[in-house]
Amino acid sequence: MKTVTCTAPVNIAVIKYWGKRDENLILPVNSSLSATLGQNELRAKTTVAADPSFTEDKMWLNNKEQSVNTQRIQNVFREIRRRARKRKGDGDKSKIFSQKIHICSENNFPTAAGLASSAAGYACLVYSLSKLFDVDGEISDIARQGSGSACRSIYGGFVEWQMGTKTDGSDSFAKQITSAQHWPEMCILILVVSDQKKHTGSTEGMQTSVQNSRLLEKRIEVVPERMTNITKAIKEKDFHTFAEITMKDSNQFHAICLDTYPPISYMTDVSRQIVRFVHSFNNHSEETKVAYTFDAGPNACLYLLEQDLGQVVSLVNHFFPAQDNGLNLKVQGLPVSIVKPSQKDIDALSLPVLPNSIKYLINTKVGEGPQILSDPSESLLTDNGHPKTLSS
Repeated sequence: MKTVTCTAPVNIAVIKYWGKRDENLILPVNSSLSATLGQNELRAKTTVAADPSFTEDKMWLNNKEQSVNTQRIQNVFREIRRRARKRKGDGDKSKIFSQKIHICSENNFPTAAGLASSAAGYACLVYSLSKLFDVDGEISDIARQGSGSACRSIYGGFVEWQMGTKTDGSDSFAKQITSAQHWPEMCILILVVSDQKKHTGSTEGMQTSVQNSRLLEKRIEVVPERMTNITKAIKEKDFHTFAEITMKDSNQFHAICLDTYPPISYMTDVSRQIVRFVHSFNNHSEETKVAYTFDAGPNACLYLLEQDLGQVVSLVNHFFPAQDNGLNLKVQGLPVSIVKPSQKDIDALSLPVLPNSIKYLINTKVGEGPQILSDPSESLLTDNGHPKTLSS
């Protein structure tokens, strides 16, 4: 039995992907751009195994067996095996590309809660399978066929998904804009408002928006200029421009969701209060120090520079406290000190205090792409190809 274990990161888009021109190939109506997040805080982990004794393809996600008979998974399997067969040729004696595979995957964060779990999951699956079958070269286009945004999780740093123009999707793939080390001062703070499964899935939401949102038609015209400007801002470490474009694009995305009929509302009252918090803080600072973006869910992703992290976290803790009794919010990930904010800052922001509205914070940075775990103990599968957690 041959096994491979890998991890892959979450990515959070600053220029959103919303809408497909081809549902089967998952070809987007516009290009998009994201930051890859640190894997210590948010990652998918997958073990894949191939063996002649396996009688069928099987998959487990977070300890539960999942069907592999979905179009997206089958598209990924078919393309990986096609490229493996093309590379090895019919003369390959192992014929590993014809063997059945077992897959076990887990996330260290809530699945389907608007934290890009499908992006990390499919990126990890495709990267692991590419190593199992010795498939080299560009694989982000394969990840795209599982989940569109997964193609961006194949790379670290800031990553562009080029929409392409060809009908076969051969020019629709991800490209790294800058490395994970390019902007070390950049911090990413996720405010987890809900870790429950979202009520309207992204696939369903996109389909409805493409069908009847007139705002989506106008957005397609705006995105190319935004892509050019935000790419330039990232390369030049121009936080003000980066932040402004990021927030405007998030706002436009959620406006399209509301323009969809029936309307889709991913943000909650708490989400909107976080938006108000960010703008109040920036106004008080007399410069743009924090940017927000919301994917298809209520959780906020804040981009800010390290020099402002302590102040922002302390103010978030004041206005969105864990409880009425003064306990601090739980912070996962990179350490950050929470102190009592100055009365001047509290008075200047002039916001209501909303206890119990944020579950916890995740503090991370721009991170690397998928990684191979060489230690056999990291495998999620036993020696006979079944999940360790189910066998214990």
